[in-house]
Amino acid sequence: MSGKMAFVIVDVQNDFCPGGALGVAGGDRVIAPINRVARLFAEAGLPVFVSRDWHPPETGHFEIFGGPWPVHCVQESRGAAFHPDLELPHGSTVVSKGKDPDSDGYSAFEAFTDEGHSLGELLHRAGVHHLVIGGLATDYCVRATALEALAQGFRVTVLEDGVAGVNVKPGDSLRAMETMKAEGARFIRAHNLVIET
Repeated sequence: MSGKMAFVIVDVQNDFCPGGALGVAGGDRVIAPINRVARLFAEAGLPVFVSRDWHPPETGHFEIFGGPWPVHCVQESRGAAFHPDLELPHGSTVVSKGKDPDSDGYSAFEAFTDEGHSLGELLHRAGVHHLVIGGLATDYCVRATALEALAQGFRVTVLEDGVAGVNVKPGDSLRAMETMKAEGARFIRAHNLVIET
């Protein structure tokens, strides 16, 4: 591994975990590996970025307005809150996506801070070259984030035990992982991750 690293946690929100409006089977199992890696990054003084779906009440992303998904992660709702077991290090940067009612906002690269700074802008400003990615869901927002990162020239490592998928069609998550690997992403389990500063 080479280049400064950053950890990107994708959409570990109540609505994407079991019992949520768009719950991923086993979605809460990603939390312990993600917390482990977040601690490693914090101890190494490396940046942690946390994306969240942050949809307006009316958006073309939702079924009731012609989109593909049930209502989920509406701004300021309990479903949009991060899962209570997610342990975000002090100083983590939250970026919000899906705020545009005309955009699905799958990739964390479509997310912005409250001050209007994009994830890509923040990564470049911090001198980051290598992203470690975990979160939900493998076959949508994790996939989109990893592929966009690779397209922008970042090295990408995905936490194998820190992701879980929706699997609208059987095998969607496996296909997403194969696509990410084919584009150059590396997969590793959290306990095998070595942080380089």
